[in-house]
Amino acid sequence: MSETGDDVLEFIDDGGPQGGQVPPPIGGASSATVLFREIVALILLVLVCDLTIYRSTGYAGPGVLFLVAPLLLWLGTVRRKCENSLWVLIPLLVSLSARLLWCGSFLAIVLGFALLVLFAMSLAGLRPYLTQAVVFASQLIAAGYRGLHHYFRTLSRFSPAILRTQLFAVVLPTVTLFVFATIFVMANPDLVKSFGENIAWIADSIDNWLQQFQFTEILFCACAGWLATGLLRPIVSQHQAIDHHDVVTNAAAKSPYYDAYRNTLAVVIGLFAFYLVFEFQTLWFRKFPDGFHYSGYAHEGAAWLTVALGLATLMLSLIFRGTILADRRLSRLRSLSWIWSIENLLLAVAVFNRLSIYIGFNGMTRMRVVGMLGVASVVGGFLLVLRKIACNHGFTWLIRRQLWTVAFAVFLYAVLPVDSFVNQFNVNRIMAGDPRPSVQIGWHPTSNEGFLRLLPLIDCGDPIIKDGIRGMLDEKLFQLETELASEQSQSWTAKQFATDQLVDQLRTAKTKWTTDRWWSRSTFSPRQDVIEKFRKYAYQWY
Repeated sequence: MSETGDDVLEFIDDGGPQGGQVPPPIGGASSATVLFREIVALILLVLVCDLTIYRSTGYAGPGVLFLVAPLLLWLGTVRRKCENSLWVLIPLLVSLSARLLWCGSFLAIVLGFALLVLFAMSLAGLRPYLTQAVVFASQLIAAGYRGLHHYFRTLSRFSPAILRTQLFAVVLPTVTLFVFATIFVMANPDLVKSFGENIAWIADSIDNWLQQFQFTEILFCACAGWLATGLLRPIVSQHQAIDHHDVVTNAAAKSPYYDAYRNTLAVVIGLFAFYLVFEFQTLWFRKFPDGFHYSGYAHEGAAWLTVALGLATLMLSLIFRGTILADRRLSRLRSLSWIWSIENLLLAVAVFNRLSIYIGFNGMTRMRVVGMLGVASVVGGFLLVLRKIACNHGFTWLIRRQLWTVAFAVFLYAVLPVDSFVNQFNVNRIMAGDPRPSVQIGWHPTSNEGFLRLLPLIDCGDPIIKDGIRGMLDEKLFQLETELASEQSQSWTAKQFATDQLVDQLRTAKTKWTTDRWWSRSTFSPRQDVIEKFRKYAYQWY
């Protein structure tokens, strides 16, 4: 037995302790004893990768992979140390898998593989900083080589006597189980029939699977096994980092930069105060006239203000570091930074206000969601800078957590039903009597979950919008039914619950427009006619 109580392949390196005691690892997990559960997990990982990646025809395959692979990694990791961040990564992986099963995207798949690397790091006892994750991932090939070499060396040391003992310990209970199970089945005719049918189905499935096996699939499985070995037996010792709060302490001294920093903070405080008054007077609580430059103020202007927030974050990061942290006058500098910080937070509110002005003009889009998440991540980074200043944290501490902030914003965009939210917002506005958000529906692409939110518009009071949406939905139904009839869509890996729900609802709703007068207005292409008319009508609010 190993020190964790798991069954092991009974081999210990020369000179190691006897009596089943496992020697401490020298080179990390790659030199640890080979566990039986590790081999099982490795084989299952290769099979799961083959089914959900190589043989996958859609997003459901990777969705299942990101649910099953973490369980297999946990089962097979040789020396589990389970860093606390594991409990954050688990719900992230579950939510990402749910997203891929509902309505997937390529971005979600990329994030899923990144989360698997972070999960393996956490199992090895490493905190999943993004910069450290890059190093961890870059060493997977080397770690896989060391792990596979260790497997082959371990297997080569099995003596015939031990091998016979191990085989007998497996063969005897297996044969016994088979004999008695066969007797019990033969005693029941119904079981004989169903058992025979199941055996035939399994045999046919295996035969079909083997017939489709190709050389490229063998190569893929070999690569998957190599990388999986690297995840199960990572090279930890080379990139273990001291993970503490990174508090900077210096002997008290006067900084030559104090005056420059103090004057700079005083200047920007005055400038920001003046600009915030101007912003409040020009863009808050006013009715905008026709011809107002919404794009310039609310779109481009918001981007420039976000740049100002980012520069403020960078300036504060650079000011409060090095010798300035040991200056006795640091408290005065901090007081000025708190004042400027309040102004920066007010500036962030102004950015959100500009975005809301643009959204209020002609509705919601994907990019406006990206803008809101981007500004939120900048504000999050700014708050981290304030904590760095208050607690004297180092620059490395700040960079690691700011990268987490940006990564979490990207994760939210990939997992949240953005298209559903965008179209629901625009549909609500249109149904309330404001036709301007129709431009976002007519001129921007959307996913199947987004089309689900357009169904209320088939009863819209505006006839042009109503006919245009009916045409778009009819065209979408034709496209989906064509795709569902293809061979690739028959695989379970192509399953998308949003698509199935959309097809069902469109088939039910189609009766509302196929009997309508608009359908027979054109003998050539009624769908394209009404769609083009709708898009031209909506373009006036672009």
